[in-house]
Amino acid sequence: MGADEPILFRSHNGIARITVNRPQQRNAINIAAANRLTELWDLIDDDDSIRCVILDAVPCGTFCAGMDLKQMAEYRSGGDDILTHMTDPFQMRMRTVTKPIVAALVGHFVGAGLLLAMHADIRIAFREALASIPEVRHGRGTSWMVPMLWMIPQPILAEMALTGAPVTSTVLAQYGFINHVCDSIENVTRRADQIATVIANNAPLSVRAAKATLAAGMDLGCAEGLARAEALHVPVYKSNDAKEGPRAFVEGRPPVWTGT
Repeated sequence: MGADEPILFRSHNGIARITVNRPQQRNAINIAAANRLTELWDLIDDDDSIRCVILDAVPCGTFCAGMDLKQMAEYRSGGDDILTHMTDPFQMRMRTVTKPIVAALVGHFVGAGLLLAMHADIRIAFREALASIPEVRHGRGTSWMVPMLWMIPQPILAEMALTGAPVTSTVLAQYGFINHVCDSIENVTRRADQIATVIANNAPLSVRAAKATLAAGMDLGCAEGLARAEALHVPVYKSNDAKEGPRAFVEGRPPVWTGT
């Protein structure tokens, strides 16, 4: 894949890495980047060799500055909106990706950058990075932010959405939105790699069921979420990996997972 492409993708040892590659535009999302991301979520789900995903960006001080306002203005001048040219403008497909997604927030995450972070399962951020929802300052909309009501307190989200003012990664970590705050971009990347490696080495069926269970609880509530979780775990308990795990423990060796 060429270095000039808006989204870079590679996979190694069970870990896929998706990198936003528009540093000259502060990694803002244009039509090509958005549609490539959507393609990759399907590719990742179809590839059984991939067990975890790291979502990062080419370092430029900003993980993602949001939608590409320059391209947006060009389309609006012709009476068009770039969102209509995006297959999934708010990347809702990320919510159903079966593989865990670790976001390595190597800089500020604004608008669509916060959206991408929200859709990830685990978030590691640079201590100096700021997050904001600036749509009210640009006459745009924030329908995508509903899942954040399960992630940070409603009054905090209200202030972010209604003022467009930024908050620090450290503040979001205090509310539990950020898992780890690191003192350098290198440490953000290192921690993301460490976590993704641990996940990729775990039993894949168990990992997928665990992720799906969390989503079911958010979407369905406690009672229905529990029922859905039980159904999700039926194939896990019946799997060959469910036998391999205890056997490997007894034999004092690392388990060899087959995902079956």
